[in-house]
Amino acid sequence: MALSERAAFWTAASVAGLALWASGAPSVVYPLYAQEWQLQPSVTTAIFAIYPIVLVPVLIVFGNLSDVIGRRAVILMGLGALTAGSIAFGLAPDLTWVFIGRALMGVGVGLALSPATAAMVELGGRDGARRASSATTAATATGLALATIVGGALVQYAPAPLHLSFWVLTAVTAIVAGFAFFLPRHTRDEAAGPWRPRRPRMPREERAAFTAGTLGISAAFAMGAIFLALGAQIARDLVRSDNAFLDGAIISLSAVTIGVVAVLARPLRPRAAVTLGPVLAIVGLGLLIVAGLDHSLPAFIASSLVAGAGYSLMFSGGLGLVTSSAPAHHRAAVISAAYVVGYLVQAVAALGLGVLATTSGLQFALELGAPLILLLGVAALVVANTARRRAPVAAI
Repeated sequence: MALSERAAFWTAASVAGLALWASGAPSVVYPLYAQEWQLQPSVTTAIFAIYPIVLVPVLIVFGNLSDVIGRRAVILMGLGALTAGSIAFGLAPDLTWVFIGRALMGVGVGLALSPATAAMVELGGRDGARRASSATTAATATGLALATIVGGALVQYAPAPLHLSFWVLTAVTAIVAGFAFFLPRHTRDEAAGPWRPRRPRMPREERAAFTAGTLGISAAFAMGAIFLALGAQIARDLVRSDNAFLDGAIISLSAVTIGVVAVLARPLRPRAAVTLGPVLAIVGLGLLIVAGLDHSLPAFIASSLVAGAGYSLMFSGGLGLVTSSAPAHHRAAVISAAYVVGYLVQAVAALGLGVLATTSGLQFALELGAPLILLLGVAALVVANTARRRAPVAAI
């Protein structure tokens, strides 16, 4: 028995949401790890960064696998690895287990995210690419919000603060896997021939749109690294908040904003979203720097809201450009290629910010790192508008 098309669409969206839940789940626990094991910021950001570092080669090697054997099979493989990673975190007695759990999460998301996104395009009807980009953005925002709110509450008020939130994630992953088992077995765009790793094939006329979209995704992921890898430490050390639930709730404001803006901005063409997103990102990261300098909780909250809106537009606009430019028989491979660049940028951003925070202080890391990250968003804006002048109006 297969799910209806509507139910299958939202099941695929829930897989995308789990990807960001897994990414954000350790965020509110990082200060506890640092306290429990006397870790420097460079180590806690390395815990975050191992996730994209592992995820990238998985995307490179297996990015086109679901184009050949079907979306369902690869999604289930990914959810299996994600479950194993959550269990490793739930049992973790030391830092080694944390790194193992994070690596397994990277494998799981690397396998599941691209086929889930491709399935949403195929199940989304006539406007599948735009619907998929907005739904993916909203779903990932929901996953991140749950990670920070539920995680923050469990860390602050429940027993076993280092472990319990990961057992909750394990249970949710198992539930989603139960629904994913009933996804359609194959896709109507299934590629012919045996599987082997292949480079994605982009028509020449679509390369500018793909490049702009990839830059938008990369800018959003890099900005996300600031909040996911360092957000709780910024709240504790710079804004001077010591309540894990409050810190998680503030970080979740960014995620809630991402989801709301993704829904409201769905009528926007991807090019317009990629153009407006960097402007909001500049304001949001500027407010974050002010929050650190003035130890201001209101500025931190405002930063979460504005930066969340910028992230949403850059990611959903970028993903819209990528999905609409991807050839049908190589859709998952092309989406994977864009995610490869985005996650690689995220890993470099997280590691770089961690080293700067350790050697020169958290505030300096923000003041130097934020402008570099914003250059990606500005580049996406420029390339998208250049592509606009060269392509037909309907294309982007």
